[in-house]
Amino acid sequence: MAMEGGKYGLADPASLEKIDKLFACGVGDIVNLPQIVVVGDQSSGKSSVLEGMIGFPLPRDSGLCTRFATQIIFKRSTKTMISVSIIPGVDATEEHKANLQAWSGRELDVLDPAAFKLIMDEVHEVMGVSRPQDGSPSAGSTFSRDVLRLEICGPTQEHLSVIDVPGIFKNTTPGLTTKKDISLVRAMVQGYMENPRSVMLTVIPANVDVATQEILEMAVDVDPDGKRTLGVLTKPDLVDHGAEPRVIDLLEGRAYPLKLGWHVVRNPGQMQLADDSLNRGSVERDFFSISAPWKDVDLDKKGIDALRVRIQVVLSDLVRQEFPKVRQETLRKLTSAKDKLGHLGTERDTTEKQLLYLVDLASRFQRKVSLSIDAKYGSDELFDDMDLRLASLVSIRNEQFSGELSRHGHEYQFLTSEATGKVEDHEEEEDSDESGVESVGDSSSDSGVTFKIRKLIECEDIEEILRPQAELANANTTGISRWLQGVFRSSRGFELGTFGSAVLSSTLKVQSRKWTPIALGYISDIVTMVHRFIDRVLDAICPEKSVKSELISALWDNLVERYTKAIDHVQFLLTVELEGTPMTVNHYFNENLQKCRQNRMQARMSKLSVDNCKHGEVVRLQDINNTHPMSNTEHVVEDVHDILCSYYKVARKRFVDNVCMQAADHFLINGPTTPLALLSPTFVSGLSAEQLENIAGEDQGTRRRRMQLKKEIASLEEARKILK
Repeated sequence: MAMEGGKYGLADPASLEKIDKLFACGVGDIVNLPQIVVVGDQSSGKSSVLEGMIGFPLPRDSGLCTRFATQIIFKRSTKTMISVSIIPGVDATEEHKANLQAWSGRELDVLDPAAFKLIMDEVHEVMGVSRPQDGSPSAGSTFSRDVLRLEICGPTQEHLSVIDVPGIFKNTTPGLTTKKDISLVRAMVQGYMENPRSVMLTVIPANVDVATQEILEMAVDVDPDGKRTLGVLTKPDLVDHGAEPRVIDLLEGRAYPLKLGWHVVRNPGQMQLADDSLNRGSVERDFFSISAPWKDVDLDKKGIDALRVRIQVVLSDLVRQEFPKVRQETLRKLTSAKDKLGHLGTERDTTEKQLLYLVDLASRFQRKVSLSIDAKYGSDELFDDMDLRLASLVSIRNEQFSGELSRHGHEYQFLTSEATGKVEDHEEEEDSDESGVESVGDSSSDSGVTFKIRKLIECEDIEEILRPQAELANANTTGISRWLQGVFRSSRGFELGTFGSAVLSSTLKVQSRKWTPIALGYISDIVTMVHRFIDRVLDAICPEKSVKSELISALWDNLVERYTKAIDHVQFLLTVELEGTPMTVNHYFNENLQKCRQNRMQARMSKLSVDNCKHGEVVRLQDINNTHPMSNTEHVVEDVHDILCSYYKVARKRFVDNVCMQAADHFLINGPTTPLALLSPTFVSGLSAEQLENIAGEDQGTRRRRMQLKKEIASLEEARKILK
């Protein structure tokens, strides 16, 4: 065999040995490794092919290759030795792995059937697999995902490695297998066959129609071009007379061609297996040398010895072709596993680790807050999301609020004079709105008859504390004089030429009643901005959604309390402005009042002016006394209008500043107790051990994922060392 294998130019034995070591360290579950997989159904003669590969018979009741996958490795060595060990399955628990390691394998000088039977009894027990004689699946699992590793060394062995998997079956055996076992075995076999670096040794009886064989259909599904399928025909001695040409057509590639071709072997029958003195090789050689038409088949396509050499050549070519790819895939998956483990953050299985984790998270959160409030958006790619540019968003909304209150906050439009009926226009500088409102939501159009008080869609989780969306009518452009006359008449006493103090309060309350919805709509938008900021930043810095959810839950009551304080402060400012006594020490009130009166006088005098004078436009002294006389009521109403207009402007500007500076900035953005300041290292340090566990303790899924990644990294690191 050694001479025969050498003439085929087998790959470097060192590469083949490295592949075997990769299997042994369990990396085959992570990286697709080059391998020969023996597949077939339970009646195909697959076990007999395996015996022929090993070179000696196995005990019939050993259970080898019927309940778990078996990797058989042949190595050339000066000493003859057989080593038996178990590779844990990919889904093995730590307890099961510990049991397998405690068993620690066995070594034999020769594979004595009796000794091997005892070893297989131990293998079944340590794997937790029921034996056929148990009579009931309850004695253990019927099949195992663990892999039995059988290493056969000797001076005449050529390096070869094959994996034999349980045979697929369609019918259950009462008390032994179930329909679930049928699916389990099929999935196990399918998993090995799907490996793109595997060659499938597909064992099929020669006395059946290959087109009806399920195992061949499975092979076609994963290898439609037949590039990695080697067909092995068994039981040629049972082929019906006259049906032999059909089998010969397969072997010669005329029917069902495969790139790797077909091979035929003749396994011993049941009676021959009972004869310990029987030489399998002699029986097979005699059959193929004298029986027609088998004697005419090429020598390299028949017999177990030729199959062994053929498999060696296929495996050698496979390893030579795939070895560099295995190294690259191993390094790539090692990097990927380390990245995934890094994304899980530090391990958090103790209170101290949980505390450190949350302190770090809180510190990173505060850094994002600081950068956003200071408008240092270029310092972190997180701020590519425009909704996280908090300073800009709040500034824009402040300007919107100021402009909206200026344009729409009054119930009636003020007049400059009764004579002209022109609208009061002292605030032209505020009427233009270049605040970029599109960045925060829909802005009301001045040309419409209504406008919306909210610019942002509400957050569902806090909507109950926010002012709901509403539409308000624009200011009434006519009727202020008629309204003021009605107020005066219904409020007048016995005053002469003046009005009571209650008139200003009552008219201000009506004129400013839209302040409440506008201001509460504004503060609701600022609360929404802050809440969205907190939510999205936590999304960015919390890779685990469960941590974010628990953290929000721990912060929730305090967050809502701080949001509510800001809203309540707006209500307080509204109460002061609308319910309190009108008051100001701002000198602009008198300036505005004088300006109102002067403009009104100028408008009246301009009707009497003449411009054909060397002094320009003048009013003759005698014409001043000819102005239209007013009734006492008209005079007082005009005075009420001018005082209300002057005070309203001062009060509105004061109110806007107070709402923006106090309710928004102090309570929500920059103050010491804003919602943004809540998640801090100080807050984290005050959490109890139970709270730390609830928030930062890893859930079972994360722990399993972390453990799995650590296992993968350990296997891949070992594989990297092997592949050096």
